[in-house]
Amino acid sequence: MEMEFHTIEPIYDKNSKILILGSFPSVKSREANFFYGHPQNRFWKVLANVMNDVCPGTTEEKKAFLIKHNIAVWDVIASCDIEGSSDSSIKNVTPNDLRRILQTAEIKKIFTNGNTAYKLFVKYNSDLNAVKLPSTSPANAMFSLEKLIESWRVLKDFT
Repeated sequence: MEMEFHTIEPIYDKNSKILILGSFPSVKSREANFFYGHPQNRFWKVLANVMNDVCPGTTEEKKAFLIKHNIAVWDVIASCDIEGSSDSSIKNVTPNDLRRILQTAEIKKIFTNGNTAYKLFVKYNSDLNAVKLPSTSPANAMFSLEKLIESWRVLKDFT
């Protein structure tokens, strides 16, 4: 296990209304240098369905999609020890400073993508509240794409 550092810049602007936080980028996301880069992760399909829009493909399309829909995306962790992409292996966490986004954007609601992101968010941001959404990770086989879309529809109330 080795220390990994988060090198992907958060996506947001002053019009962002919701903030979606993951735990830490997967190996595939770190290789792609962008959020939810694993082809089996359902994040982009879920968001496209919820927002009734076309699923973005390239990194530039994904950035434009998030800004268009007033969605900010980042992760709870700035650095940690992690084995591969396994959230359960995460240790020695240094959290990201969310004030960077919260002081710029008019965030109405914070959501976490999965249990690990939620637990770590609560641990390091006791003064803030977040809504835990089911993980879009391929490891979350309990949730079909349809069930994820249904659960994530709550985003529409805040964008």
